[in-house]
Parts: sequence; C-alpha cells; structure tokens
Amino acid sequence: MSDGLAAVLVEAFSEGPGAGNGAAVVRLSGPASSRWMQAVAGSLRQAETAFLLAEGDRWLLRWFTPSCEVPLCGHATLAAVLALGYWGQLLPGQELALQTRSGALAVGLIRSPRRGGEGRGWIALPGGGLAAAAVPGDLDALLRRRGLDGVEAFWRSPLGYAVALVSARSPLERLHELAGELAGDLRSGLVVMQPCPNAAQAGEPPRLWGDPADYQLRFFAPGLGIPEDAVTGSAHALVAPWWMQQLGRARVVGWQCSDRPGGMVCEALSSATIRLTGSGHLLWDGTLFAGPETCAADSSALKAWRELASAAF
Repeated sequence: MSDGLAAVLVEAFSEGPGAGNGAAVVRLSGPASSRWMQAVAGSLRQAETAFLLAEGDRWLLRWFTPSCEVPLCGHATLAAVLALGYWGQLLPGQELALQTRSGALAVGLIRSPRRGGEGRGWIALPGGGLAAAAVPGDLDALLRRRGLDGVEAFWRSPLGYAVALVSARSPLERLHELAGELAGDLRSGLVVMQPCPNAAQAGEPPRLWGDPADYQLRFFAPGLGIPEDAVTGSAHALVAPWWMQQLGRARVVGWQCSDRPGGMVCEALSSATIRLTGSGHLLWDGTLFAGPETCAADSSALKAWRELASAAF
C-alpha cells in the first residue's frame, strides 16, 4: 500500500467548476473495512465518498457520507462512472452494472472527463414509490414562516425521504439553512419541489444543454450528516416519474437550485427505473496515502463486500 490509492474529486451534475455536488471516488486495491472507509469519508468531507473495488470483470461500489454509510447515492454513482472513464476502465459508449447495496445499477459513459474538464454519463436508479400522506403541520408552518405559500401535496417514500410540493411562485431561495429547523423523521431527507417558472409567469427557467428545466427542488438531510445536498440524483429519480405523469412526457429536465446548482435529464426506462444523464467536472486527481485497514479482523465488513460480490447481476 506504500504507493497509495488512486482518488479523484468530481463535481457531479455540473458542466464546470464551483457547481454541482462534489463526490470523492477512491479506487481500492482490496476489500477495506467499513471503519476505515468511514474515517476516510470523514477526512475528505464531501457529501459522499464512493469506494470502488474490482471483483473479476465487475465493479463493487459503496457510498459513505462523513457520518454514515448510505444504501443509495446518485451523484456519487455518476462520479464513479466518470472516474472509471478517467482511469481508462470504462470507454465512451460502454455500459456496465455497478454492484451495490441497492442492487445492480446500470450505468454508461458518454464522454470521459479530462483533467480539469467535463465528462458526461448516465446512471439508472430506482424511481417512483411516492405514497401520499398528510401534510405535517409543523412543516407547513415552517415553510410559511419562510415566505412560501405552504405545502400543496406531500408524500413519503421507501428511501425514507419526504417530499413536499409548493407553488411555482414560492421562493425556494428562502430555504437557506432550513436543516437546522427540521425535526423528527424529516431530518432523514426532505425534498421541497416546485414547477419551474415559465414565460406566462414572467420567469425564466434554468437550462441544461439548452433545454429549460421542468421542475426544481432543494434537498435537506441533516440526519445523514448532510444539512443540504447540492444536487441529489436519488431525489430526482424519486420525483421525476410524478413530473412525467403531470406533463405527459417520458423525459423531463430536473434542476436543483442550491447554492451549487446543477441539473439532469430524467428518462423513464421502465415503470420502476429512471435514467439520469448529467455532466461532471473533474476538479482534482491524486493519491490517497492512508493504507486501508483490511477486512481480515472485521467480519461484518468482509461480509458486506462478499454480499455485493455474490449478488447476481
């Protein structure tokens, strides 16, 4: 391990620096313990750090926030795809399945990033699963205190995220530091979304590759160690089917209006799977000098890697 491990930082769902959602990607040389990966993620201080491990001709993938392992992360999956392209392990036009704790995720590379440049790829994530629920009174009151119109519809989801719909005229920019005011299970993930303004509303929607965004959202998850996530692939995969149904289309453009904004094209591959296509900017590449603690003395961590390796694609 004296030569260190390859590592990059990708600003996912961004075409340039200073936007999108940062994710570190570490290429492991062997199974690493959960404790070691958690410590590295804490040191790197990104919303998520992705760890890739080659198992024969396939790749295993796990994600860690600074405080915990998570079962699914969209932006760090896109970052992992672009990292594989940068390292020459995946070529433009190629597809593969990354084995994860949420099953096999199909991904593809469109354009490899160059050093300090932008690449493009796609990932397929579980979509939908919204279950209508009563609007929490404390959430509605909280948003109204922030100057929004209140919650028009509310859902729960299998991911543990709650989703609140507000009007197009509600100023999402007033939700800065909302995480500190969230309580209970809303701390595990709250999406606040709205339709993007259009010309009839005297507004101009954000654009991605020239196409106007159909909806925009913000995402808060202080319970996962993420006060606000900049651009959240799993949240868009969750809500995009609802927007497709509302608009009568199989393709929509989603935008996340955080202080590091970014967007993605969302397309329905099936009733349960959404393909997210986005860009990523390679901010830095380097070597991680923190020789991984192996799983030899950590049976639970070794079991986690073996479960990924033995899962059928």
